[in-house]
Amino acid sequence: MKLIGNVIWLICGGFFTCIGYLWGGFLLCLTILGIPWGLQVMKIGLAHLAPFGREIVSTGGSIPVISFVLNLIWMIFAGIWIALVELVFGILLCVTIIGIPFGLQHFKLMRLAIYPFGYDLR
Repeated sequence: MKLIGNVIWLICGGFFTCIGYLWGGFLLCLTILGIPWGLQVMKIGLAHLAPFGREIVSTGGSIPVISFVLNLIWMIFAGIWIALVELVFGILLCVTIIGIPFGLQHFKLMRLAIYPFGYDLR
């Protein structure tokens, strides 16, 4: 079931979303200050390749204060907007019975979009 969900996800836009996030992450990595956020954008992009069968887990290896500060900056400049897009797509997909599994994946990715530092999709 995971394989079928991920293939349909890729065909219906997951691949193009991944490419967009990877491109944005690459552009952020061109600046020295943008490297931490660029890597997180790339992580979100790779999470958009195959979200079915994966869950968000705490990495546990980062310093909580640094993760909090980086997440706060991320949330102000990008996290809120990405999370709102994920929320809208999730709600629109949950209107139909067929779209409910895909809407739930958007809700899962919304959590990663708000707090990318210290969390990963495994």
